[in-house]
Amino acid sequence: MEKLTFQTEDGAVDFYVLEQTRFNGKNYLLVADSEEEDAECLILKDCSKDEEAESRYEIVEDEQEQDALLTIFEQLLEDVEIEK
Repeated sequence: MEKLTFQTEDGAVDFYVLEQTRFNGKNYLLVADSEEEDAECLILKDCSKDEEAESRYEIVEDEQEQDALLTIFEQLLEDVEIEK
């Protein structure tokens, strides 16, 4: 599992990338806060522009967008159960 460090206003935060996908022209990551089975998961959307050198991710908060992406991630991760 790939571990990424994100810089936030509060400092650095580590997340483990469970899966990634592209939906409606945007890149998304399903990340967890630990490698344990009961980890908290977030869906992050890449909001950076094409000309930006670094990616800029934001947490997906829209429920319809979350539901659509959870369906995709559950299909990609056949052996993982994601609870909302």
